[in-house]
Amino acid sequence: MSKRSGLYPRVRVDTAAVPAVAHAGGALLTKTARVSGIDRCLSDALAPWCKPLARHDPAKVLLDVAISLALGGDACRDAALLRAEPGVYGPVASDATICRTIAALAGDVARVEKAITSARAAARAHVWDLAADASPSHAIDAANPLVIDLDATLVTAHSDKEQAAPTFKRGFGFHPLCAFVDHGPAGTGEPLAMLLRPGNAGSNTAADHETVIKHALAGLPGINPSRPGRKVLIRADGAGGTRELLWFVHRRGLSYSLGWTLPANTPQLYKLIPEHVWQPAYNADGQVREGADVAEFTDLLALKGYPPGLRVIVRRERPHPGAQLRFEDVDGYRLTAFVTNTTRGQLADLELRHRRRARCEDRIRIAKDTGLANLPLQGFDQNRIWLLIVQLANDLLAWMAMLALDGHPARRWEPKTLRHRLFTIAAALARTSRQRLLHIKDTAAWATLFTTAWNNLAALAPP
Repeated sequence: MSKRSGLYPRVRVDTAAVPAVAHAGGALLTKTARVSGIDRCLSDALAPWCKPLARHDPAKVLLDVAISLALGGDACRDAALLRAEPGVYGPVASDATICRTIAALAGDVARVEKAITSARAAARAHVWDLAADASPSHAIDAANPLVIDLDATLVTAHSDKEQAAPTFKRGFGFHPLCAFVDHGPAGTGEPLAMLLRPGNAGSNTAADHETVIKHALAGLPGINPSRPGRKVLIRADGAGGTRELLWFVHRRGLSYSLGWTLPANTPQLYKLIPEHVWQPAYNADGQVREGADVAEFTDLLALKGYPPGLRVIVRRERPHPGAQLRFEDVDGYRLTAFVTNTTRGQLADLELRHRRRARCEDRIRIAKDTGLANLPLQGFDQNRIWLLIVQLANDLLAWMAMLALDGHPARRWEPKTLRHRLFTIAAALARTSRQRLLHIKDTAAWATLFTTAWNNLAALAPP
């Protein structure tokens, strides 16, 4: 009778001084930091907060935490992953030093935010120049604008942190408002601004939206924040469709596509639209969507007090089988609307462009997978610094994909996939002739992609 050996090989485990490197793929992020220039820009920007005899540069401390978030961490203590590999990540500050650095920066948080925003903008300008036609700013104009998506999200606080408050969904925590650049179907996106707010902050507070837009415009290379023009499009859901915000974007000459709440007399207005006026709507792939149509309601609405040039476009669609019916459904159709000041283009194209703001929800989900889901610090200003670290982590991920993975489906990979396939790749570190060589295991499933990405980054020059 033969004995079964089991489904997996039997191994013995011990510890030994071997040259193996854990999370060797994080070298792509450190290389991106160097190529983009964010390391030097951030170091220069935070020089006023660097103590004369400090062992660790505040910029290196923040970047180390950001890289740990990109690799899957969600708290300051997760920088220990980098600390264990000084051959790849260099000297990494202790947990206590990280917390002291964040606390020191939080003591002058307004100036620190401006300094870091300026550093990120300078690095972004260099990255977009290197990316050329792969950058989101390539060949932008009024007909093909650069899209900035706005959306808010709820972050649960599991303890009584400063300014945490009940939320409208009966939770407890914070309600940050975020702005992202949309890279389009070929890529993902990158954060421009995140405004930390208490959990009871309003969803449609125009002042908060204006603040985030100002910060977002300040982070865009080659754009005049005071008068950006129609080559920049602000896109948001119904929370952004307030009269105050519409006047704000109008005064700056921005293009916009904002959700809109239809009036109570919509059923009467609907009956005034002849059937031949409705045009077929499109699916996400640009094909005609059966049972969905669009029409313009601008001339039927009293829009006194709103900016000139505003257009109201309405979409009607039969609810899918099993959907909860609503009292505001009209003749079996669900009506949704948005407003825009774009004058050219088919209604179906403008409506499809607006619905693609759903990508912003993907960007927020990615950010929550990269540190946003947990605000680990007690102080409100400290958590504002944490949001800046989250943005740095997402910058590195977006820039790495744009520069190293353009033209490959991997440019659209989310952090979970990148971690599984690239960042945890097996490697060994060797030192020879005063050089450090990272030997990627040749049997690794994604070894070829990793080396291709590395070579793409290595061919680029820092600023």
